[in-house]
Amino acid sequence: MNNIRTRFAPSPTGFLHVGGIRTALFAYLVAKQADGQFILRLEDTDQKREVEGSAEHLMESLHSLGIEYDEGPDRPGDFGPYRQSERLDIYKKWAQRLIDSGRAYADPYSSEEVQKFREQAQQSKQPFLYRNHRPENPPAWDGSQPLRFKSDPKEYEWHDEVMGDLRTGPEVIDDIVLIKSDGYPTYNFAHIVDDAEMEITHVIRGQEFLSSQPNYLNLYEALELERPIFATMPHIMNDQGNKKLGKRDGAKDVLDYIKDGFLPDAMVSFIATLGWNDSTEQEIFTKKELIEKFS
Repeated sequence: MNNIRTRFAPSPTGFLHVGGIRTALFAYLVAKQADGQFILRLEDTDQKREVEGSAEHLMESLHSLGIEYDEGPDRPGDFGPYRQSERLDIYKKWAQRLIDSGRAYADPYSSEEVQKFREQAQQSKQPFLYRNHRPENPPAWDGSQPLRFKSDPKEYEWHDEVMGDLRTGPEVIDDIVLIKSDGYPTYNFAHIVDDAEMEITHVIRGQEFLSSQPNYLNLYEALELERPIFATMPHIMNDQGNKKLGKRDGAKDVLDYIKDGFLPDAMVSFIATLGWNDSTEQEIFTKKELIEKFS
């Protein structure tokens, strides 16, 4: 692997708190340590949740902390566009590959029918799996229905740079939605396409995505893509230590810390030690030291 490329891919649904900044920082350090590229990609396919001005706020937050990306919405490169809402034709192209290979189909069911399937599974005390209701003769996809992945359930083993060696069985794999009825892709599909198109080598993200990893591995195979290197970070917990730190727990906008007088370099140094240390007693690091020592 010659050229290391990492990415930070937030959704523009609000401000950045320390959890998001840590993900961005770790991805930045992995890339810079190897003289690689760090990319910002905005995952703005959930139009209902997008907050106006949030994208600009996210970029300002990274710039203010000195976590500078090489490519992004305001720094065009060879792999753009860097907003998913501007990449819809790319997703349709990849979706067509799956349709042509028999690995995707139009979802013919109404939401009421799917709810009945869920209730039946609940009554029989079985987990709901959409693949158990896969239509034998689905209609041709015309873009007005959701497009689903035709999964191939199997056992998976994979290595995660943080979590170690992991394994799951076929029971967790399902026919996930690829393209929604509004024409926008789901995260599950879009991020895999984007990582491939943008030649991302290392995927560094939070623990909330770990349960979906078997479906992602199934999709990598169907698209005939090489897996990137995975690094899954544990959550930053709230004060009580009983759940992931979130905005409802008082997680603060990182720009507010700067407005309150915290130095950007001090914040970066502190955030870097939330889940990492260099096996010494050192607590304060310069950006150069972080790049040199991070592992």
